[in-house]
Amino acid sequence: MSAPQQPLPPIVPAPPPTIPSNPPPPVVLKLDNIQGDVLSGLPKKTETLFFFQITDPIKFRQELRTFIPLIKTVAGVLKDRDAIDKHKKCHGSSLQPHLIPMVGVNIAFSHFGFEKLQIDDSKLLDTAFLSGQKLDAGANLGDKGSGSGTNFIPDWEEPFKQEIHGVILLAGDSHATVDKKLAEIKHIFRVGEHSASIKEITSVRGDSRPGDQSAHEHFGYLDGVSNPQIIGFDQNPPPGPAPVRPGAIVMGEDGDLNQADRADWMKDGSFLVFRYLFQKVPEFDDFVHSNRLKGPGMTDKEGTDLLGARLVGRWKSGAPIDITPFQDDPDLGADPQRNNNFHFSGEVNFQKLCPFAAHIRKTLPRADLESLRISIEKNRIMRRGIQFGPEVTRAEKSAKKTFHGRGLLFACYQSSITNGFQFIQKNWVNNATFPFGEKTQEVPGLDPIISQGTDRKLTGIDPNNPSTELKLDDQWVIPRGGEYFFTPSIKGLSDTIAT
Repeated sequence: MSAPQQPLPPIVPAPPPTIPSNPPPPVVLKLDNIQGDVLSGLPKKTETLFFFQITDPIKFRQELRTFIPLIKTVAGVLKDRDAIDKHKKCHGSSLQPHLIPMVGVNIAFSHFGFEKLQIDDSKLLDTAFLSGQKLDAGANLGDKGSGSGTNFIPDWEEPFKQEIHGVILLAGDSHATVDKKLAEIKHIFRVGEHSASIKEITSVRGDSRPGDQSAHEHFGYLDGVSNPQIIGFDQNPPPGPAPVRPGAIVMGEDGDLNQADRADWMKDGSFLVFRYLFQKVPEFDDFVHSNRLKGPGMTDKEGTDLLGARLVGRWKSGAPIDITPFQDDPDLGADPQRNNNFHFSGEVNFQKLCPFAAHIRKTLPRADLESLRISIEKNRIMRRGIQFGPEVTRAEKSAKKTFHGRGLLFACYQSSITNGFQFIQKNWVNNATFPFGEKTQEVPGLDPIISQGTDRKLTGIDPNNPSTELKLDDQWVIPRGGEYFFTPSIKGLSDTIAT
């Protein structure tokens, strides 16, 4: 690949929002009523997700009252984060400062769980939630499987093919802390006893990756950079996409498109999407090396890193290629004041900076739609995933083949799955013509990282020849389970679900 033959277009920042002459009153969120993972994220080095079925609804409601005080709210998480910050300042000079023993617990229910409890959840008004992810996997998400329609069976791990009623999330500093809390919760619901009110379907555990790979997913790219900033919650948000109203994530708040129709017990709740995603890391690494970009003076490693960055839309450091398209800038990637401050501005008919199909552009198109006055606020999601599985072994690197299961326990929150996760996966990620496919000579192609489909290819990889197609000869992210859940408020749990 030679250097670009024409000047790159200027990066045009999005215009600042217009401040109305009579601004609305400030947003006041009930932080002691919203479960903690939704807005602030449970602090975690490790996380266990305990999936269950309700076997005795009456006893479960009674025992749920004992469980509710264990739940960590947003207010509780903020206190925990303050304690963590103070601890880091006190031990900043220590080479290996110990972590504060800490665990946060949240709970969420599927539509099938509400059916079991005989709770009317129709006013959640979300067809994806009401049908469940197993059915949605074939109809809208593109997961591989057998059968069709209501008889579709996805190629998932067996436990996730069963009916799941709920999930308990436990996030903390260590396996020991989390396991101790899980044992306490199992005792409350008498799990494993003859008189148990729930039974375990399966549990999955995720852990932050070690050392300098912490916060990086298994392909090696910094993750979680572009979560939305929430008006009325996030103070002094860094430059980047405009903050969204809280109702995009939390029901019953300003920005919730169905705010007026929600039942009282649904307010301050949020939909939780869980996906059990396996990653074929050695195969991905081999692909980007075998198809590396080439040019005068470019080493094999530089060509490999550049191709990977153009597939993802960021360098492994987190630096966006929309700002630094041809070489990594680790300082930029580590700077929250700069690493999300880009907009794909002025790039219609132009893929020199970032391919249309790059993962971060497919999942958050920014000015691609906003420049057309199309709001994407309703499509924003709050991601809360964590990695699972071991680091790639020497044997796997040598064979260029995956021998051990690893990937991402993907989780995200939104006030509408049909506008949020489902819409992003179906209409952006799996849609070869998005964005601008109808306006350019090149068909953008599929998201190379998380798309599900058979005709896997994309354009824009070579910035000097954007129409050149790159065929993706493998699928490196494989869904192996999942479900849609609703995370109720503390009031919703106490006044409706536990009564």
